[in-house]
Amino acid sequence: MSDSDWLALITTLKLSALTTLVLLILGTPLAWWLARTRSRFAVAIEAVVALPLVLPPTVLGFYMLVALGPHGPVGGLLESVGLHHLAFTFTGLVLASTLYSMPFMVQPLKDAFGGVGQRMTEAAATLRAGARDRFFSVVLPLSRRGLLTAITLTFAHTVGEFGVVLMVGGNIPGQTRVLSIAIYDHAESMDYAGAHLLAGGLLATSFLMLLTVYALNRRYRVVHP
Repeated sequence: MSDSDWLALITTLKLSALTTLVLLILGTPLAWWLARTRSRFAVAIEAVVALPLVLPPTVLGFYMLVALGPHGPVGGLLESVGLHHLAFTFTGLVLASTLYSMPFMVQPLKDAFGGVGQRMTEAAATLRAGARDRFFSVVLPLSRRGLLTAITLTFAHTVGEFGVVLMVGGNIPGQTRVLSIAIYDHAESMDYAGAHLLAGGLLATSFLMLLTVYALNRRYRVVHP
């Protein structure tokens, strides 16, 4: 691997880790609310969260680029207070990846939270456990399979992003150039050996991550039928 490819690997890992952390913080309460609420707006919010699953990445990337650019609502606001816009920056990549990977965090967590029976939380409430205590001591431990799946899928999905990151971040080595773009660059320059090396590494890593999640989930079902 060249120095440029190593930088792309580091950028990819940083992007995936930060996106997963941000979505874990923001997606967990959203998933909990969706699993428990009876609001008439829940269906619309679920549809918005799941939109990246069916929306072409370049479409989302285009609108994110417009919003984060110097003339967009977000970028324009930043420019008006003396700050730089977020188009073609690593911070912009994190924001775009957070939106694009949101269903991979929220949906598994929502399903896991929905599988936690009311009796468990009600029993904890009778022992004078507060809402926060019930969530962290009862709900999260019972939802650990869904939590593991959500974290793994979010991280793996962010690693493989191409359309969104290319539209929002461009191809700046050491800043916004990620592995998926590096593979494209190698293929475009007919360097198939370099493309095979990176693509094969991503393929093997993604397979091992999914294999680990499915193996742990299967083991959990056997131990806790």
